[in-house]
Amino acid sequence: MADQEPPEGRYGRYGRSGDDDDARTDRKLKIIGGVLGVAMLGLIGWIGVSYVSGQDVSGELIKFKVVSDTAVEAHLEVRKDAGAAGVCTLRTQEESGAEVGRKDVRIGAGEDRLDTVVTIRTTKPATSAELVGCQSTARG
Repeated sequence: MADQEPPEGRYGRYGRSGDDDDARTDRKLKIIGGVLGVAMLGLIGWIGVSYVSGQDVSGELIKFKVVSDTAVEAHLEVRKDAGAAGVCTLRTQEESGAEVGRKDVRIGAGEDRLDTVVTIRTTKPATSAELVGCQSTARG
């Protein structure tokens, strides 16, 4: 009697087998994981689209040139909605990384693209220039 096997079929003497429960639990976990994964991707996409569409003014520092110990010329390209006005902030740094100059460039409404060269005055000789950022201001 020691080698008796349970009856064949879906249910044994003590109910369902453990394998059926494991398979059902795995399937449920896979479905829940898939749903959560899709929801997370949707959320990330929505946040990204909201951020990008909220940017009325964006700029890029094309190049810069140190013209003297007290000035740097920066070539700035700005893209924006035609009705938007904004401001872009540029800064210069010396070799140690300390800021030695800063300039706000005001962008009026009208065109959707602006390509300009601006001069940034410095307090000490600069070695680099960077675009800190652009933001929209009151429309008009």
